[in-house]
Amino acid sequence: MTHFYDTCAGPIEGLYLPPIAWEVLRRENIQTMDELRANADRLEQFDGLGPGMAQMIRLTLAYVAPFKEQTSSTKQYDPWSA
Repeated sequence: MTHFYDTCAGPIEGLYLPPIAWEVLRRENIQTMDELRANADRLEQFDGLGPGMAQMIRLTLAYVAPFKEQTSSTKQYDPWSA
Protein backbone atom coordinates (compact mmCIF):
# COMPACT_ATOMS: atom_id res chain seq x y z
CA MET A 1 0.00 0.00 0.00
CA THR A 2 1.37 3.40 -1.00
CA HIS A 3 1.43 6.16 1.60
CA PHE A 4 1.60 9.84 0.85
CA TYR A 5 2.97 12.18 3.48
CA ASP A 6 2.75 15.94 3.81
CA THR A 7 6.28 17.28 4.01
CA CYS A 8 7.81 20.43 5.37
CA ALA A 9 11.21 22.02 5.76
CA GLY A 10 13.07 21.23 8.93
CA PRO A 11 16.41 21.93 10.57
CA ILE A 12 18.40 20.16 7.84
CA GLU A 13 18.62 22.61 4.95
CA GLY A 14 17.23 21.44 1.62
CA LEU A 15 15.43 18.42 3.07
CA TYR A 16 11.64 18.15 3.19
CA LEU A 17 10.22 15.41 5.42
CA PRO A 18 6.96 14.73 7.23
CA PRO A 19 6.67 16.39 10.66
CA ILE A 20 6.79 13.00 12.43
CA ALA A 21 10.14 12.25 10.75
CA TRP A 22 11.54 15.59 11.93
CA GLU A 23 10.35 14.84 15.46
CA VAL A 24 12.05 11.43 15.48
CA LEU A 25 15.29 12.85 14.06
CA ARG A 26 15.25 15.61 16.69
CA ARG A 27 14.72 13.03 19.43
CA GLU A 28 17.63 10.97 18.04
CA ASN A 29 19.79 14.13 17.93
CA ILE A 30 20.32 13.94 14.15
CA GLN A 31 20.92 17.54 13.07
CA THR A 32 22.92 17.42 9.84
CA MET A 33 22.74 15.76 6.45
CA ASP A 34 25.95 13.85 7.24
CA GLU A 35 24.50 12.51 10.49
CA LEU A 36 21.34 11.43 8.67
CA ARG A 37 23.36 9.68 5.95
CA ALA A 38 25.42 7.91 8.61
CA ASN A 39 22.23 6.57 10.23
CA ALA A 40 20.20 5.90 7.07
CA ASP A 41 20.69 2.13 7.25
CA ARG A 42 19.16 1.90 10.72
CA LEU A 43 16.20 4.28 10.52
CA GLU A 44 13.71 1.47 11.21
CA GLN A 45 15.31 1.03 14.64
CA PHE A 46 14.22 4.52 15.70
CA ASP A 47 11.02 4.49 17.74
CA GLY A 48 8.30 6.08 15.60
CA LEU A 49 9.73 5.32 12.14
CA GLY A 50 8.29 2.36 10.30
CA PRO A 51 9.71 0.74 7.17
CA GLY A 52 7.66 2.97 4.84
CA MET A 53 8.79 6.20 6.47
CA ALA A 54 12.39 4.99 6.61
CA GLN A 55 12.32 4.18 2.89
CA MET A 56 10.80 7.57 2.10
CA ILE A 57 13.60 9.30 4.04
CA ARG A 58 16.21 7.26 2.16
CA LEU A 59 14.63 8.15 -1.19
CA THR A 60 14.57 11.81 -0.23
CA LEU A 61 18.25 11.61 0.69
CA ALA A 62 19.03 9.96 -2.64
CA TYR A 63 17.36 12.80 -4.55
CA VAL A 64 18.77 15.64 -2.46
CA ALA A 65 22.40 14.51 -2.19
CA PRO A 66 23.18 14.32 -5.93
CA PHE A 67 21.55 17.70 -6.57
CA LYS A 68 23.55 19.38 -3.80
CA GLU A 69 26.77 17.83 -5.10
CA GLN A 70 26.04 19.08 -8.63
CA THR A 71 25.25 22.62 -7.53
CA SER A 72 28.26 22.85 -5.23
CA SER A 73 30.68 21.95 -8.00
CA THR A 74 33.41 24.54 -8.48
CA LYS A 75 33.56 23.99 -12.24
CA GLN A 76 31.70 26.67 -14.17
CA TYR A 77 30.34 26.13 -17.65
CA ASP A 78 30.09 28.82 -20.26
CA PRO A 79 26.56 28.70 -21.75
CA TRP A 80 27.97 29.80 -25.13
CA SER A 81 30.44 26.92 -25.47
CA ALA A 82 28.23 24.17 -26.82
